[in-house]
Amino acid sequence: MSHNLADKIAEFAKLASACPEKLQEKCFELLLADYLSRVHGGREPKVAEEPGAEADKPERADKLPTHQEDIKEKDLHVKARRFLAKFVVGLDDVNEVFYREGDEFRPLYDTLGTTQISECQVRIALIQALMNAFKTGNFVFNGERVRAECDARKCYDSDHFAHYFKRNAALFAGFTKYDSKNADVTLSNQGLEKLAELIKQMK
Repeated sequence: MSHNLADKIAEFAKLASACPEKLQEKCFELLLADYLSRVHGGREPKVAEEPGAEADKPERADKLPTHQEDIKEKDLHVKARRFLAKFVVGLDDVNEVFYREGDEFRPLYDTLGTTQISECQVRIALIQALMNAFKTGNFVFNGERVRAECDARKCYDSDHFAHYFKRNAALFAGFTKYDSKNADVTLSNQGLEKLAELIKQMK
């Protein structure tokens, strides 16, 4: 270590000691980092890392989730745009309930706006169909994914899960009974109407 660097470290340690105790370490680090960056032309010298140090590093910024953004019309499949127009659902309504993160659409809400288990199940199904349609244009949900989300949200009734779908059969095109082995279900026109109402209700 050069005498100059040693002198600087001693100086920074003295300056940091004037800070509140819980901030002293951070203050010292900032002073030293600033000095090193200026001395080395904006680059800090590489320091040998201890074995296993790599595992303690945070993820690189390019691996972190992208910025949350409002959904724009161009982000949506043309069939999803037609649905919004047909049922007079504005993008403002959509952005009250969902947001875009990279190529994914995610919900803004924490709760489903009801405590009734059967209604929770139906709402989850409708919303999953919508989020699928945003990307593919197909208003289709997978019943087993609905089951998983119901379970995660503590609104899963294993004894009546299939019955709740059958009871709301009018919302699903050509639906007669729920089959877990063929679990993809398409919304009927009535289901699309209920979905549009739900978006406005949850915003």
